[in-house]
Order: sequence, then C-alpha cells, then structure tokens
Amino acid sequence: MKRFLLVPALALASCNSVYYAAWEKLGWEKRDLLVSAVKSARGEQKEAGEEFQDALTQLQKLTGYRGGNLESAYNKFKAEYEDCEAQATKVRSEIREVDQVARDLFREWEREIRQYENASLAADSRAKLADTRSRFQQLSSTLHAAEASMEPVLRQFRDQVLYLKHNLNAAAIGSLRGKADTIQSDIQRLLEQMNRSIAEADRFIQTMK
Repeated sequence: MKRFLLVPALALASCNSVYYAAWEKLGWEKRDLLVSAVKSARGEQKEAGEEFQDALTQLQKLTGYRGGNLESAYNKFKAEYEDCEAQATKVRSEIREVDQVARDLFREWEREIRQYENASLAADSRAKLADTRSRFQQLSSTLHAAEASMEPVLRQFRDQVLYLKHNLNAAAIGSLRGKADTIQSDIQRLLEQMNRSIAEADRFIQTMK
C-alpha cells in the first residue's frame, strides 16, 4: 500500500468512520492498516537513526576544527540538526497513527465479538483479541521508548547550535570538544532503543500475517 494514501493520525481521529469505510471498499481492513502504519513507523525510525548519526558526524567534524571556513562547518551541523528535528516529528506522527489505528481495531473487534451466536467461536475470538492486544502493547512500549530517547539528544544538539550561533569562534569550538563524546554515548543508547523497537515491529508484523 502506498504510504502517501494514509492520512495523518489527527485527521484520522476526526473522520475515522469515513476513512475506514473508504479503505474497506478497497479491500483494506483495520488489521491491514495497522500493519501498514507499523511498517511506516519502523521505516521512519530507521531514517531517524541515520539522521542523528549524521548530525553527530558533523558535530565531531566541527569540534575537530583545524582551520577553514568555520561558518560553513557550523551551517552544515545546523542543517543536520534541523533534519533530525524534522525526522523526529515524522517518527512521532507515525507512532500516533499506529496507536490510533490499533485503538480503533480493538474497539471494533470487541463490538463484533458481541455479535456471535456461537459461544465457542466468541471465546476463541476473544482469546485472539487478548493475544493480539498483548503483543501490540509490547510493540507500543518499545515504540514510545524509542520516541522518548530522541528528545535528550535533540536538546543537546539544540544547545550546541545555539551556543555556536552566539559564539562562532575557535575558542567556542574548543570548549565543545568534550560534548561530542557525551552526545555520542546518548546517540548509541538511542540507536540501541531504535533497533529494539524496529525488531519488535518486525515480530509484530510477522504475527499479523
């Protein structure tokens, strides 16, 4: 399914009945939409990890300044930081969409279980719902943990950008050299959390097939 066909989570929340009805006419149930949303969130997290690593690389180059165009080096780092901010926003948006579709799927499932005449079939469906919901909660937990791990790094990058903007000189660059090592440790933790989240997304997608 083309990702550009999916609406943002906020729009989905405001007109979900029309949205889902349109997809059902195309043969896409909420289950399919949830899998698509999880895949998209997984992809955005992968891109976010790459953006954060690129920003760190530019900061390391900047703090290792040995001459040349200082302002140009600063602008490259600033651009990488802005890319990180933009990608983090995409990750947050995709996670909101995953949560919204999952909530709607589980509500619909609960309503439909009450329509069963056969108690055995209803019990089986109820057990499958509980299992799917449990697996989704595990996925959601890792998604939100990965999301939370971005903010500390973004704050540190933001501080460096502002400080360099106000003090763009060799002395200021020198004073930041130790910060790159600290941020590197934070980014390593971020990437580890992202990888856990991506792996959990892969497992969830497999169980939904």
